Amino acid sequence: MPKTQLLLHLIPIIGFFPSLWTLYRGQGSREQLAISRLSITLALTWMFGYLLLTSPAATSDFFTLRLFILNSFLTSGYFLVSVWLILRLIQGKSGRLPGFSTLAERVFGKYLS
Repeated sequence: MPKTQLLLHLIPIIGFFPSLWTLYRGQGSREQLAISRLSITLALTWMFGYLLLTSPAATSDFFTLRLFILNSFLTSGYFLVSVWLILRLIQGKSGRLPGFSTLAERVFGKYLS
């Protein structure tokens, strides 16, 4: 059951909500809390980048297509990283992502745990 819960936390966009609930309660294994922090960090990074690329695209005539292409690369990257992490967990490997895992520990470790 815990492995299924870990996989649920890594589903793009949808996994944000169970991850937030897990961190809010503060209950769960150490690995589950780490995966929850990583999931929230990835989702918020994607959302922040998405908004930063979408708002200028709506007002600019010249860069609109370029910004929408960058936005699609960002979204595809978020989904591919999430699927890659899910596959790593299924294989029994670590669910850590260099850079993002340490950022998640620093930022959300002191506020949500």
